[in-house]
Amino acid sequence: MKPRASAGTTADRPAFYALSLGGWRDYLTLLHPPYTLWHLSYVVLGAALSPDLHYDRLGATLLAFFLALGISAHALDELNGRPLQTRIPDLVLIGLAVFGLATAIALGLAQVVMGSHWLLGFIAFGAFILPAYNLEWFRGRLHSDPWFAVSWGTFPFLTAYWVSAERFGLSALFGALAVFLVSLVQRTLSRRVRTIRRRVRSMEGEIIYNSGTADQIDRAWALEADERALSLMAVAMVLLSVATLALR
Repeated sequence: MKPRASAGTTADRPAFYALSLGGWRDYLTLLHPPYTLWHLSYVVLGAALSPDLHYDRLGATLLAFFLALGISAHALDELNGRPLQTRIPDLVLIGLAVFGLATAIALGLAQVVMGSHWLLGFIAFGAFILPAYNLEWFRGRLHSDPWFAVSWGTFPFLTAYWVSAERFGLSALFGALAVFLVSLVQRTLSRRVRTIRRRVRSMEGEIIYNSGTADQIDRAWALEADERALSLMAVAMVLLSVATLALR
C-alpha cells in the first residue's frame, strides 16, 4: 500500500478531502464529508418539496441515510479495495457497515409501523443496492454511473418525499430527474479525479498560450478545476436544500 502524503502534498492524497493518515483522521475521511452532506441534501430537498412536511419524519430519514450512506456504504467501499488507503481494520469496517445498515433498516421499519406499508419497498431496495453497489455484485453491473445516480440521488430524494407525504406528486417527478442529472454530473467530474489521484503516478507537459505564457501540466493542475467544481456543487446543493426547507 502506498503511504499517503502528509500536509502540503494534497494532490498525492486519494481524495481532496482526505486527511493525513492514521487515527481518528481515517474515520473522518471515511465519511467522505462533502459527498455525504451533498447526498443528505437530497433527503432534505425531497421532504421540502413534498406537499406535507413532517420534521420528525425528516429527522429520522436523515439519520437513516447518514447511517446507511455515510457510514455503511462508505465502510463497504473502503473494504472493497481500500480506495482511501485508511488503516481501519477490516473487522471494524465490517462492524460499521453492519451497524449502519441494520440501524437504518430499524429506523425504516419503525416508520412502517407508524405509517405506510409501502415504505417496505424503499427499505428493501436500500438494503439490496447498498452492498450490491459498493461490493460490486453481479460483476460490477450495478456499479455504474446510472445506478450511482439512482442509488445515491433519486432514491434518497424519493424516499424522503414519500416518508413525508405518503404519495408522489408532480414535484417528485421533476425533483427526481433533477437530482438524477446532478448526480451524473458529480459522477462525471469525480471519475477523472479518482483516476488521477489513485491510478496516475505522474503527469508531465506544458500548455503554451497565444500570449507566450505557459503552464506546467502536473497532477495539481489536472485536478484543480474538477475538484473546485465538485466542492462548489456540494456547498450549493446543501444551501439549496436548506433554502427550500426554509420556504416551508
